[in-house]
Amino acid sequence: MRVLVVDDEAPARERLLRMLEPLDSYTVCGEAATGQAALALAEERQPDIMLMDIRMPGMDGMEAARHLLALEQPPAVIFTTAYSDHALEAFEMHAVDYLLKPVRRERLAEALANARRLTRVQAAALGQAGEHGNARTRICARVRGSLQLIPVEEIRYFQADQKYVTVATAEGQVLIEETLKSLEDEFREQFIRVHRNALVAVRFLRGLGKDDGGHFRVRLAGVEEQLEISRRHVADVRQCIKSLQS
Repeated sequence: MRVLVVDDEAPARERLLRMLEPLDSYTVCGEAATGQAALALAEERQPDIMLMDIRMPGMDGMEAARHLLALEQPPAVIFTTAYSDHALEAFEMHAVDYLLKPVRRERLAEALANARRLTRVQAAALGQAGEHGNARTRICARVRGSLQLIPVEEIRYFQADQKYVTVATAEGQVLIEETLKSLEDEFREQFIRVHRNALVAVRFLRGLGKDDGGHFRVRLAGVEEQLEISRRHVADVRQCIKSLQS
């Protein structure tokens, strides 16, 4: 099985590589020092298993594990960490195992022996786990066959259309296969619902207006689109704008 090793500390990666070397059933297909680099390598080299640290600068291991779902065949994840306080969250995300540093050879072999590629059902469960953990800092989308990471702080709005959700930034739009409800639950501190099919970023709210048909529209910084606001949400949006201006 192909193994990708991810840790921001070179000595920790080297230790894992040394322990993997004598194991004939496993081949190291790469190593990475950040969660974002791990995603790029996972897409390119399609590992079966990922040994991943949790606390890393930028994108941590928990967030990287959630983004792996954008791959057609996500790898099984074994977390490696010096801290025990993430164990519950790791297993809620259906990690194969959780190894405390310094990782012992026997525990590593045991975890690898139990590792199997995630099934579609497990992948769906991993995606839902994001609702109960910390909100992601990036949204992962597949664009022309490649993974694209979009910083949440740059997103103007999410808009649902049948099975897809449009993610809009000042640079353009991409489609993701997530539900608007799950996005609302995860990012409720940063986005407000304006319609049954749309969430807008609070930080980019600039005002309300009406179109020629008398429908309320919301103005957002950085995009020309003015999304319709349903009457039931007008008061909430108006109050939100007022609080930003005070």
